[in-house]
Amino acid sequence: MKTHKNLFIFSLSLFTFSAFAESAKQDSSLPPVVTPGVYGNPNKVGKAPSDAIVLFDGTNFNLWESTKGGEVKWKLIDGAMEVVRGTGTIQTKKKLGYGQYHVEWRTPDEVKGSGQGRGNSGFFPLGGPEVQVLDSYKNSTYSHGQAGSIYNRYPPLVNACRAPGVWQTYDVIVHAPVQDKEGKYIRKSAYTVLHNGVLIQDNMEVGGSKGKTGNLRLQDHGNPVRYRNIWHRPYRDPLPMKK
Repeated sequence: MKTHKNLFIFSLSLFTFSAFAESAKQDSSLPPVVTPGVYGNPNKVGKAPSDAIVLFDGTNFNLWESTKGGEVKWKLIDGAMEVVRGTGTIQTKKKLGYGQYHVEWRTPDEVKGSGQGRGNSGFFPLGGPEVQVLDSYKNSTYSHGQAGSIYNRYPPLVNACRAPGVWQTYDVIVHAPVQDKEGKYIRKSAYTVLHNGVLIQDNMEVGGSKGKTGNLRLQDHGNPVRYRNIWHRPYRDPLPMKK
């Protein structure tokens, strides 16, 4: 009799768990499960989270093209891509939208030039505006042209630049526009930027209407800047609030 009782309790527990799991699956207020990646640091390349679209893993340019048309003519070196002067800006073949863009970048070890001539490149989600890439470590230049500036628009809140030749990270969140009930724009698309984990741009409006997409671009500004571990997590509508 005891065995039958234990079997009944086990069966009931299994049914309850299955019902809960099915309920959770149908509950739209629960966030999806994502396996976190590994944040890159100066000594080790990072790893993308499980829901990211990996755009560059260090092995090839299969997902990239020249903005002039044709194949990418930059170099592949030690799991990174390096700008080759005069070969032109490159872009993803696929158009992407709002969401989180991640990149690790490095300016040259050997310091040459000053101001805008030192480790200059650019990161353009949706084809622009530009998040400036520059060696801003003990390097004076105009405020809206420093590393992490939204070029020619907004200076970074702080200068979080590491030394030349040291790997750095940008996380650029491209926010979707906000509209009222009549469809009028309260705020068009905006950027939030973290440089090496430090907030440097806080929800700054850059323009762009609802539904905009574009190619992610990396700029050839003549300096051998390197990039690695590039990925994108598409925008997801906020979870509904419980009333």
